[in-house]
Amino acid sequence: MQLLVGHQQQTNNTMKQNAAMPKNNPRIINAWASYDWANSVYNLVITTTIFPIFFNQATRAAFGSEKVEFFGLTIENTVLYSYAIALSYLIIAAISPPLSAMADYGGTKKRFMQFFTYLGAGSCLCLFFFDGTNVELGIICAGIASIGYAGGMIFYNAFLPEIATEDKFDSVSARGFAMGYVGSVLLQILNILMTLEDTYKYFGFENEAEGARWSFLSVGIWWIVFAQIPFYYLKDNPKKNKEKINWFKKGFEELQLVWNEAKKLPSLMKFLISFFFFNMGVQTVMFMASLFGEKELKLETANLIAIILIIQVVAILGAYLFAKLSDKKGNIFSLSILIGLWILICGLAYFVQTAEHFYGLAILVGLVMGGIQSLSRSTYSKLLPKDTPDTASYFSFFNVADRLSTSIGMGVFALIEDYSSSMRNGIFALTIFFVIGLIVLLKINRKAIKI
Repeated sequence: MQLLVGHQQQTNNTMKQNAAMPKNNPRIINAWASYDWANSVYNLVITTTIFPIFFNQATRAAFGSEKVEFFGLTIENTVLYSYAIALSYLIIAAISPPLSAMADYGGTKKRFMQFFTYLGAGSCLCLFFFDGTNVELGIICAGIASIGYAGGMIFYNAFLPEIATEDKFDSVSARGFAMGYVGSVLLQILNILMTLEDTYKYFGFENEAEGARWSFLSVGIWWIVFAQIPFYYLKDNPKKNKEKINWFKKGFEELQLVWNEAKKLPSLMKFLISFFFFNMGVQTVMFMASLFGEKELKLETANLIAIILIIQVVAILGAYLFAKLSDKKGNIFSLSILIGLWILICGLAYFVQTAEHFYGLAILVGLVMGGIQSLSRSTYSKLLPKDTPDTASYFSFFNVADRLSTSIGMGVFALIEDYSSSMRNGIFALTIFFVIGLIVLLKINRKAIKI
């Protein structure tokens, strides 16, 4: 495993880099943000565009309908995909506490970032062999890739308080998301050319499906190559105490300690509850947008990819726009506006019928997608106890809430579609999630926390 191979070399490197990283160092901040550049291609290509569309079309062609066979079980293809993502995020929610305890106690955040990066990227490489008939391979690899992505983000986020001071959290967080959107769009443009009917032949591919499979390969390579930049600049801070510890037990003990501390901080607790609910909606929209367009609106692949590209480009503007708004009006005010816009989006999405309407909705989704993801991370950082040394434990708690809410959101959406045979009906649940999140967020005393 990556955690064991080259252990002596890693130890020697950390001995040479035992000094703490300086905060607000432009080079280190850019290196940290480049991890977003590296792994955001997974979110765009595998999570939201080419893979979900290819999965639907390939399985439909292989089985002659929307129903597929998965280990002997007959199930709707989109429902299967939703359940797979829900399960993968439930797994990462369960394993993140002990992993974060290991990283925090041993000071090895970077090492765990590396492990999950290679796990996720390697799974994307394996998706090259998925052709629609081998549904099990596609679902398992997609699920493991999401575990790799989510696991790496735990330790990536935990570096934020170590590389920047609190007054820089919003701008640094926004820079990471913006770099991720730019990098993912660049690769996505290439992948579009690889999969469109008029251009795939210039790459030597026989059809669009072959181009799609090669795009999965490009994601894995991109992820691995550009992740070497943060791996080079970010430093582990290994602890001297090497006593044997039950990491599983310690991880959940630390989670309990964070929970106990959070209960003493009413603003932090209310934010976490609010985040838990509105994140159910945000993540479900991100995973299911292209599938909704392909299945409910019968949109062509080119139109779907163009729509998702619009979301990514506008999200860059949204991340910076709401970072500026938070500087003037505060984080809670800005998040309230964002959640209100998400509620509006859900209402409009239920009635959308045409490609033109979907394009307009995509612009609004992009604007709020970048803003709410960036501000959620920075707001949580600001609400943490001052000068806490256990950032990995606190961000483990945050990520457990993130992954668990994603799992529940996807699971609820899948159940509603499974029983009602319509993806539109799941929008009602998303609306409720956002409304609850907004109500709880508005209960936070903005004057007391001054953010």
